Amino acid sequence: MEGERGQVGIGTLIIFIAMVLVAAVAAGVLINTAGLLEASASDTASDSQAQVSNQITVVSAVGDVDSGNVAELNFTVMKSAGSGDIDLANTTVQYQSDAKAETLSFDTSVGSNSFIVYNTDGDTALTVASDDLVLNETDERKVISIDLSGSGVDDVLAEGDEATVTFVDQSGASTIYGVNVPDTISGESYVAV
Repeated sequence: MEGERGQVGIGTLIIFIAMVLVAAVAAGVLINTAGLLEASASDTASDSQAQVSNQITVVSAVGDVDSGNVAELNFTVMKSAGSGDIDLANTTVQYQSDAKAETLSFDTSVGSNSFIVYNTDGDTALTVASDDLVLNETDERKVISIDLSGSGVDDVLAEGDEATVTFVDQSGASTIYGVNVPDTISGESYVAV
C-alpha cells in the first residue's frame, strides 16, 4: 500500500476548524467561570471567618435602679482575642424580655430603638463625628447603654426579671448575654445583672 495518500475534502477541513473554535470558546467560558467561582468562594470564606472570629465580649453588666426597677442597662464591652476591629456605630443590639422585643441601633442621644456608647471614664455620649467608636485593641473598653424607661425600650425590669441581649457587630457575628435581675434590689442604686 505504498504510495497511497489520504485526502481531506474542504468540508472536512471546515468541520475541523469549527470544532477547534468551539473548543476554544468552551475553554474560555470554563476558565472564566472557574475564576468567578474562586472569587466567590474566597469572599464567602472571609465573611464566614469574620462571623466566627469577630466577637464582642461583655466584661461587666450593671443595671441602674430607679423606683425599685432596673431602668437602664450598661454593658462594658471589648473585642475578643483574634477579632478584627469592631465598629460600635454599625453594631445592632437585640433586646428581648417576656414583655418586649426590640432591635436597637447606635444613636448619640437616648431615644426609642437606640443605644448610646460611652467611654469608661466619662459620662458624655460618644458621637460618630468626633469620637472613636471602633474597638481596635483588646485592652480598649466602651460602655453600651440601653435605656429601658419610657423614652427607650419601655420595658423596665423588676426584681427577678430576665432578659436576653444580643450584640451583632458589622460582620454579623453575634454575642448573647443573659440579664438576670436579683430577687432583691430595694435600696440599691446599681446592681450587677
